[in-house]
Amino acid sequence: MKNLKLVKLLIAMTIAALVVTGCSSNSTGSKEGEPVTVEFWYGLGGKLGEEVEKRISEFNEMQDDVKVVGVAQGNYDETVQKLQAGIAAKKVPGAVLLENDPMNTFAQRGLMAELDSLIKEDKDFNKEDFVEAFYGQGTIDDKQYALPLYGTTQVLYYRNDMLEEAGLTTEDLKTWESLAAAAEKMTKKEGSDVSVYGWMPMWGPGNLIDAALSNGAQYLSEDGTEVMIDSPEWVESWEFIRKAIHEDKVMGIHHGGQGWEYWYKTIDDVIQGRAAGYTGSSGDQGDLDFSIVSAFPQPGWEKHPAAPHASAQMAGIPALASEEQQKAAFKWLTFFTSSEKTAEWSVATGYIPVRKSAQEVPAYKEFASDNPQINVPLQQAQQATPPFVDPTGGKILDALNIAADRVEIEGMPAAEALKMAKEEAQKELDKTLN
Repeated sequence: MKNLKLVKLLIAMTIAALVVTGCSSNSTGSKEGEPVTVEFWYGLGGKLGEEVEKRISEFNEMQDDVKVVGVAQGNYDETVQKLQAGIAAKKVPGAVLLENDPMNTFAQRGLMAELDSLIKEDKDFNKEDFVEAFYGQGTIDDKQYALPLYGTTQVLYYRNDMLEEAGLTTEDLKTWESLAAAAEKMTKKEGSDVSVYGWMPMWGPGNLIDAALSNGAQYLSEDGTEVMIDSPEWVESWEFIRKAIHEDKVMGIHHGGQGWEYWYKTIDDVIQGRAAGYTGSSGDQGDLDFSIVSAFPQPGWEKHPAAPHASAQMAGIPALASEEQQKAAFKWLTFFTSSEKTAEWSVATGYIPVRKSAQEVPAYKEFASDNPQINVPLQQAQQATPPFVDPTGGKILDALNIAADRVEIEGMPAAEALKMAKEEAQKELDKTLN
């Protein structure tokens, strides 16, 4: 998340709003015989946004008790900020889609409703069928605050023609060292002017953190008292990518813009032949042309196997929503996470299904047989690292966000950027522990 530090500050600033009596909601209660209307806020655009609205329409048409109104936000960060403002104004949606870390932050501060009683009342709810690693991301102190809507991890997407023209195969994508060498072969430039980049990492700390984890890096010491984000494993991997972007110029990067603008510019560069490949979300598959590109798991390093993050995007219900709103919203979320719907979502988007049984849905099995790229995120998730639970409430991740911009955009040496990040993060960890 690019605005995580601001988001955390805003969350903290509105805790006081909860002491004021009374609550309100953007969603509305129902008159007798009318459905309960609830808003669902989500930060997805393009094909992903269309797929959300498709499922909302299906849900609304199949039953008469609940009417869901989708409210699209610019991206995940904007959703957090809008929710924060809504909590302060006591105008909250019935349900909201957030990334794992801000969802946990809201829940830890009492801003999200506990779902356990709703789960207990639903006789068809099968907790054991959820992928454990995803379901557990909504669990705090043995209480469930959110359900995973879809799993995600970042994988490689490469142009088949450019790989072949350079005399390369997927064997050349299995380590970061060989990927950089492949990127150099596929880069086209005259002097310092680059017309085709050999590779494009995605802006933000995500790709950099994945590379560090695959290099054996740790966030914290074994006893949890020292921040380790300036260790050699972090510095080596981040400096490797910084050098490829700013010195060797075999990797390019888009940054800034509105919402997901930088993301779609990266995809467009690959599809339009201005880059040979990029590292992006499993959820990009719905926007890609697989007659042009193929998917491949993220690489490890020559001395260490791949271990990137895999996480789930979580849906929760704000605590300020009324009991009627919460029950209605929960009905919508269980529809979205059903075996059939999570399988359909995976086929349409490339995101990882959150239920084990989804892989047995006939439509999913048939699609996977004809489109093997959908199995790449699943394959990667088998060896992935679970999301980092930041004991400082996000301050360590804030520091990494800032450091990533310094490395990727400003070209600051990784050792310097990560040292600054370590110092700031350690102060926050010390406050938490003392």
